[in-house]
Amino acid sequence: MGNLLKVLTCTELEQGPNFFLDFENAQPTDCEREVWNQVNTVLQDSESILSGLQAYKGAGQEIRDAIQNPNDMLLQERAWNSVCPLVIRLKKFYGFSLRLEKALQSLLESLTCPPYTPTQHLEKEQALAKQFAEILHFTLRFDELKMRIPAIQNDFSYYRRTISRNRINNMNLDIESEVNNEMANRMSLFYAEATPMLKTLSTATTNFVTENKTLPLENTTDVLSTMASVCKVMLETPDYTSRFNSEDTLLFCMRVMVGVIILYDHVHPNGAFNKSSKIDMKGCIKVLKEQPADNVEGLLNALKFTTKHLNDESTPKNIRTMLQ
Repeated sequence: MGNLLKVLTCTELEQGPNFFLDFENAQPTDCEREVWNQVNTVLQDSESILSGLQAYKGAGQEIRDAIQNPNDMLLQERAWNSVCPLVIRLKKFYGFSLRLEKALQSLLESLTCPPYTPTQHLEKEQALAKQFAEILHFTLRFDELKMRIPAIQNDFSYYRRTISRNRINNMNLDIESEVNNEMANRMSLFYAEATPMLKTLSTATTNFVTENKTLPLENTTDVLSTMASVCKVMLETPDYTSRFNSEDTLLFCMRVMVGVIILYDHVHPNGAFNKSSKIDMKGCIKVLKEQPADNVEGLLNALKFTTKHLNDESTPKNIRTMLQ
């Protein structure tokens, strides 16, 4: 990502300590290695998950044929045999979200624990900060793809309807050993979300704060706001963007910035848009709007539709206007 990147950690850029984050080349220290190895085991499967999602074509035609010809058992069988492997694939994606949730909580634990401040953690544990960014990068890529594939929910709805009907008819349902009713219910809730991976991470972060009552909330929210500032500074500073090797690095920074904003908005009682927020929302939105529209449409929509506090009365009108 262009050698070392200088980052200012406070919203007011003239304040606060300077430090460097190397998102591209950071390697784990001995202190980081145990958590880094655990998280890396999850992250190394992320590209195959995205490839599997990208290749998802759905069984729309087979389902339509079956519905239009309810008495044609060959068409019923063809639709069922087309949908079942897709449901197994959807289960794999859902299972990965559970692994990602645990990985995120391990990273939050490491990046927020005393005696260091969150800023010191990010400075000292750059390999973990990089993994945190990679989880967010994956999450927004997954959700952007999922939003373009309506077949997922159509296929799964057909599966739920058909398996209920077949269960009544006492048909042999081998797939139930793979996807039982409880699993199907959980998958159904997951895929009903517009941005299921982001919802998973938001819930995981909220649960982390709730479960760690002795840990000040600011320890978690400061990690998120600092990461947002990291990415904003990288994107708005020509000295840094000129070091980027490809457009992918810009997209990486944008996705990570939006991801931490959404997490912050879900975890902080006042949200990310309030005037007291440690995130410079006006600056972050401005940076996004300066990019090509095709690159940021999904990200701006994520800020509009998956945040919690955007429509609060305390959100400045100019911020709401920028996102209209």
